[in-house]
Amino acid sequence: MPKLLTGVAAGALMCAWAGTVGAADLPGKFDGVTIDAKLIGGQQYEALYARIAEWEKATGAKVNVISKKNHFELDKEIKSDIATGSISWCVGSNHSSFAPQYPDIYTDLSALVPKEEVDAFVPANIKASTLDGKLVMLPRAQFDVSALYYQKSLYQDEAKKTAFKAKFGYDLAPPDTWAQVTDQATFFSSPPDFYGTQFAGKEEAINGRFYEMVVAEGGEYLDADGKPAFNSEAGIRALDWFVNLYKAKAVPAGTTNYLWDDLGQGFASGTIAVNLDWPGWATFFNDPKSSKVAGNVGVKVQPAGSSGKRTGWSGHHGFSVTESCASKDAAASLVWFLTNEDSQKLEAAAGPLPTRTAVWEWDIAEAANDPYKKEVLSAFQEAAQHAFPVPQTPSWIEISNAVYPELQAAILGDKTSKEALDAAAQKATEILEETGEL
Repeated sequence: MPKLLTGVAAGALMCAWAGTVGAADLPGKFDGVTIDAKLIGGQQYEALYARIAEWEKATGAKVNVISKKNHFELDKEIKSDIATGSISWCVGSNHSSFAPQYPDIYTDLSALVPKEEVDAFVPANIKASTLDGKLVMLPRAQFDVSALYYQKSLYQDEAKKTAFKAKFGYDLAPPDTWAQVTDQATFFSSPPDFYGTQFAGKEEAINGRFYEMVVAEGGEYLDADGKPAFNSEAGIRALDWFVNLYKAKAVPAGTTNYLWDDLGQGFASGTIAVNLDWPGWATFFNDPKSSKVAGNVGVKVQPAGSSGKRTGWSGHHGFSVTESCASKDAAASLVWFLTNEDSQKLEAAAGPLPTRTAVWEWDIAEAANDPYKKEVLSAFQEAAQHAFPVPQTPSWIEISNAVYPELQAAILGDKTSKEALDAAAQKATEILEETGEL
């Protein structure tokens, strides 16, 4: 698992808490308490929230979900709350990529959760959840790094294999490089009914994909001094990958407006050949109730760029408790409940990667007699070995918001890749200068 951010846990507070409260005391009793929560919504996250009713029954408290949006919209709402001084809610979804923007609004969970429970998580995930010595969130079973899903039947079709080799000079097989993805995506595409691949084309989603492609092409997003460095030859090659696929009509025309749910539904519709995506979709893709490609899904480690490095943008989801919460102990109990072993098993059973050590062991054992689950877990375990975090700047999301319109401009043909990246680098530099980071 990657080390996204580092910090030192508030040891004295943890020890003091652990000395009086143990895991056996959880979830506790909070009769009459209502916890307002702002949660991430989306197909792969919803199953966990059904457990909230169990927590309410056990504790006597109630949960009032006042907002449920994708994380990009949730981030904007939280920033609005900060600006207007209206953080009256207690529990919020968080993410390792978003958390550095607002560490001050969240309380130190190491003072509220028993030490043995904190120690049960994968240490790297706890380090990534710790900012300036504060454990600002507990990780849920949503460690994210992307691997490649593909339709197996396409690679078993003898006519396609013959035609592909005649055109490209090598055997058709699930791709191991992004150059091979390009070849195969153009080969398989038959718009408007079928496309070789797809990508999320706005918000941090496209900037994150661009970032990992820059790394795979041997470049840097920010250099050692923290200056934008993506307007390089490697950056141009990375952006050209998106531009050329769009120009070739190897991706859906609306891809520049896609986010994660659009990609998941797209691959499940049976109209996409290969799809770089998160582990949370694994069960959805192979369930005949939700997917037309069920029984036809292969999964393998993400491809490599021209440098030999594989893409591997990663992070993890979690839940936080606000400093302004009037019932921090109840809120922390809810956060613990949504990230405890039972909750992580529920999420991991659908494909997402757990963040508790014991649940990793359980997940591996569960996969032993399930060929598809075993293939998924093997692919994502290998994918995790190539994982790397977002650049370590609190301005990552603000930079993403400034950069992604320029990436879109290049993809849509309004600018050359160099023009777009030069403009994006200038905007990113100005943001870093305004925040004092440069």
